[in-house]
Amino acid sequence: MNIHRDARILSSLGAFALSALMFPAMAQEGPADAAAVAPQAGDEATDAQIRDIVVTARRRDETLQQTPIAITAISPAQLESKASINIGDLQGAAPNVLITNQNSGAAAANVSIRGLTFADVEKSFEPTVGVVVDGVFIGTSTGQFFDFFDISQIEVLRGPQGTLFGRNTIGGVINIRRTRPTGEFGGKFEFSYGNYDTWAGRAVVNVPIIDGVLAAKAFYFHNQSDGYYRNGITGRRVGASNNENFGASFLLTPSSNFDALLTLEKQVQDFDPVNSNISQTGEVFCAFEPADQCNRNTTTDLYTVFNSPAHSNYKAPAATLEMNLDLGGVKLTSITGYREAKEAQTQDFDASSSDLYYVNRVQSFHQFSQELRAAGKISDGFDYVVGAFFYDSKYNLVQETQIFGAPAPTQDVTGTSQSYAFFGDFNLQLMDQVRLSFGGRWTHDKKTNENFVAPDQFPKAGYSGSKFTPKIGLDYRPSDDLMLYASWSRGYRSGGLSGRGQTLISSTTPYGPETVDSYEVGLKSSFFDKKMLFNIAGFYSDYQSLQQNTTIPISGGIGNETVVTNVGSATIKGIEAELTAKPVPGLTLTGSLGLLRSKFKGFITQAPVGGVLTTFDYSANNLIYNPRETFSVTADYTVPVGFGEAKFNVSYRNIAPYDQQISLGPTTVDANGVVIVNGNDPRVRSDRQGLLDASASLVFDLNGHKARITAYGRNLADDRGPTAAFTVAGLFSFASAREPRSYGLQLGFEF
Repeated sequence: MNIHRDARILSSLGAFALSALMFPAMAQEGPADAAAVAPQAGDEATDAQIRDIVVTARRRDETLQQTPIAITAISPAQLESKASINIGDLQGAAPNVLITNQNSGAAAANVSIRGLTFADVEKSFEPTVGVVVDGVFIGTSTGQFFDFFDISQIEVLRGPQGTLFGRNTIGGVINIRRTRPTGEFGGKFEFSYGNYDTWAGRAVVNVPIIDGVLAAKAFYFHNQSDGYYRNGITGRRVGASNNENFGASFLLTPSSNFDALLTLEKQVQDFDPVNSNISQTGEVFCAFEPADQCNRNTTTDLYTVFNSPAHSNYKAPAATLEMNLDLGGVKLTSITGYREAKEAQTQDFDASSSDLYYVNRVQSFHQFSQELRAAGKISDGFDYVVGAFFYDSKYNLVQETQIFGAPAPTQDVTGTSQSYAFFGDFNLQLMDQVRLSFGGRWTHDKKTNENFVAPDQFPKAGYSGSKFTPKIGLDYRPSDDLMLYASWSRGYRSGGLSGRGQTLISSTTPYGPETVDSYEVGLKSSFFDKKMLFNIAGFYSDYQSLQQNTTIPISGGIGNETVVTNVGSATIKGIEAELTAKPVPGLTLTGSLGLLRSKFKGFITQAPVGGVLTTFDYSANNLIYNPRETFSVTADYTVPVGFGEAKFNVSYRNIAPYDQQISLGPTTVDANGVVIVNGNDPRVRSDRQGLLDASASLVFDLNGHKARITAYGRNLADDRGPTAAFTVAGLFSFASAREPRSYGLQLGFEF
């Protein structure tokens, strides 16, 4: 990407967007912007109290306890105390939230909130859960596995958030805000080293350029490891990775009511994709693999692999421009984002030494998004956020596959996606203690798919559709320490086309949109003079026309294809509770509990069996990434010492078993010839996870500067098992393993 060219493009587009907003806004009059009078974190709290956390979950500045949605806020101090590295460290820490790394794509995340996910790295699909970084929606699961060093705050919003965030996010949002340039000279550095020859170096430096007018921030993150797998033939460590993220931000504040923040960055990742063989007798590939490489368990055996060498290279430059103009009665915001990626990856999917299924995938992708917002008050009891959103992306995938050492037909597919929307969100004070929240978003989506599978060129196919998704809620505050709320919202995820279709029908037949009606009731409360917070929410979600990946056998080609179809409906209900307490000064206890119950209804699909189109009923299968419970508890203790502070952190996360793929388990056939599937393949089910983490830090006060030494350990109980598992239509099966016990030492310095 030409950084200078794209910076000029972003500046021009953003200036045009802001001027487009200014004309109607200047005609409005009203009281001061709500954000200007919002409470600031910790203004009235003592050291013995829990400080207020200001969140922007509803595009307004309001405290966590005043926000009538289920949300978990995570501060930089919490990330530092846990020695957190990336977004995966949120796994299980917030109720009903799972985040796992998908090694079939660079920096790819499988994110599930409240039991809803779409675990696929293909760029023809938008994520079910939105990861939003500095206001920009990341359009694919690739690139979502985000570094956690230079963070201002993370907000995990559970449930549909289509009214205010980017494209319609039917499952939830992880809203990440990075720090802004401070305008003062300073910075922080960190170096860490741990087992598996893992080391990381990170730096952020702030410098003033024009005092009070222009400030800059430069950042560089590096993280590498030899990997925690071992090759069963050579005995060498495999699964190495090398990740870098670097860039700079520039903050322009020419006046008290305008600011512009431009961030230019690039993410680079090199890693060796590793799969573990979990094929078993009865699958085709097991007949051609060494006996000791089949019929292995899905826990400890996963860490010994037999793959042929494979490699992935990923480069993703990006630019973001955010501009804010405060006109007194209204605040205008423009967020422009551009991101592109080039990716080349080889992978040994049969995961054996026999080289039965080897793939070379070369991809390119770019996305552009523009959001315009206006926020303000019509009266003291009526505030609003209104805006427009545009998204455009294009990708190309060329996949070369070798099966049993012979080349299969090359697949070359190009897809495009465009989406635009208009949205509004409103708060109306009905009486002193009762507030009505309502809003909606109208979205139009358009997609195309052009697929070439040698020697066939399939016609260019298209999809378009529109949807209005409303939301309404009511909250009641009988006192400053208690809020009860109830809401109903409709989420929407657009239809599209299967980018991996390898036949005329699967490549050109679109699947339809999925929708969810989500009902939620909740309570937020504080006790003992803000020494304890307790929040609880219950929800019921009714999904219609649910989109699901299905892997089916085909004749010719690579022998199988993965397509998306609408498979009926599903219901998910659950409870989420969070507790924070400061029983004594210096000690903070936090805990969370998530309970889930889910069920398919009418999950019917068809696939050819022996040349005959056969009906399969998957209604008895579990939804994927739906653990029945997630539980976490954390203790943070800080004690003053002569040189500064000593800090201790211990946390435990427990995650119930969950399935990782809709697959063919035990079956029966009814009188009509319908194959009744009685659950997913047992090999794609994770075991129960009990993850124990701990850290101890010494923080030195050096004349206003800060130095830190942290010893950390993650997964100290060495709980081993799968992080992803997949079975391919009776041919073969593979999995990847979660990180085993890891430990190390971290050194930090701030000035």
